[in-house]
Amino acid sequence: MLPNSNAVVDLVYRTDWGRIVATLIRQFRDFDVAEEAAQEAFAAAVDQWRTDGVPEYPRAWIIQTARHKAIDRIRRQVRLSEKLESYVESGLMQTVEEPNYEIGEIPDDRLRLIFTCCHPALALEAQVALTLRTLGGLETDEIARAFLVPATTMAQRLVRAKRKIRDAGIPYKVPDTIEMPARLEAVLTAIYLIFNEGYSPTRGNSPVRSDLSSEAIRLARLLRRLLEPQPPAEVSGLLALMLLHDSRREARLDDAGDLVILEEQDRGRWNQQQIGEALPLVDVAVSVPQPGPYAIQAAIAALHCQAPRAEDTDWDQIVQLYNLLQQQQPSPVVALNRAVAIAMRDGPQAGLSLIDDLGATGDLQTYHLFHAARADLLRRLGSRVEAAKSYTQALALVTNISERRFLERRLGEVQVQSDGATG
Repeated sequence: MLPNSNAVVDLVYRTDWGRIVATLIRQFRDFDVAEEAAQEAFAAAVDQWRTDGVPEYPRAWIIQTARHKAIDRIRRQVRLSEKLESYVESGLMQTVEEPNYEIGEIPDDRLRLIFTCCHPALALEAQVALTLRTLGGLETDEIARAFLVPATTMAQRLVRAKRKIRDAGIPYKVPDTIEMPARLEAVLTAIYLIFNEGYSPTRGNSPVRSDLSSEAIRLARLLRRLLEPQPPAEVSGLLALMLLHDSRREARLDDAGDLVILEEQDRGRWNQQQIGEALPLVDVAVSVPQPGPYAIQAAIAALHCQAPRAEDTDWDQIVQLYNLLQQQQPSPVVALNRAVAIAMRDGPQAGLSLIDDLGATGDLQTYHLFHAARADLLRRLGSRVEAAKSYTQALALVTNISERRFLERRLGEVQVQSDGATG
């Protein structure tokens, strides 16, 4: 049976977009040319594969087609020979395709692309946003959600960042060891946000995108090896954090494909191999005098993974870790997670009071998980009418279909209970 061409196109787009764009940027040194050529190549694949069949190596087909599209684009702008010659002479286009293993060059276009995007000449948020767009293939609205800003604002940041890289001639390479610290924070943030989009996608039917999660973990492993023999503790912390979250992937869905929250998951389905790899990394990450935010979050995730049952979770220690995280990296989302942890330790009313204080600031009014968390605490308190209102607010903001089904189910439960109580 021949493979469904549209399904293959979709699979290659989801799993290989970053690799394809990174390869094109390495050759043409232009973000817009690379992205547009890749998009044109995928559009061509939709039409051509339907009639000619799926090629033996779909990703290679896309890259080769995109290269031709990029060259055609350059030809339309200026005579091809002059343009390509100037690219080679200026170093903007490399004539050698393969990395030089003899000098220890890291043979990974995507890692080079991360460090190019995360050049300190760009604002930190622009560095991360550009990495998410080019490497993760995230749409502008998905990136905007990660930063809690309007999509139009994020679109402007992306345009300015790409223009600055082009105009400043920022090199496409992994920086020297001396230059590395200035870019590391943005690189780690970008990798983690790619993971987050895989762990909880902005849109779509599934609550997970394992292609993005796996890519983020792969990049973190590669980065850690790059920085040996003494990688910074936060690199180990980030890798551990992602491994621990990803270890729960198979338990996050029930047989119907619906979302299962942490406290209701079958812990026997958690990936013990990943947990076993992560826990020593957590020990390394928290062993420094001042553990960073990723190390602290990894320690929190480790406490969840080490509890045999949900009721065995050490919520007191988790609250203490959130207190430390809030001091180091204060944000509305950290404060929300801390409030939920306090609710689990001290009861739903204690957490609800903190969440209502957060709501008064207005910072999280467009964040669906804020309303979902508030609704859950109200449900636990028996305030079903108020819980229904918060579930409705969450539903107005959620974009992932699987999360929507979960919230609709919860809303239906409190509405039925409310009708029963008043009937």
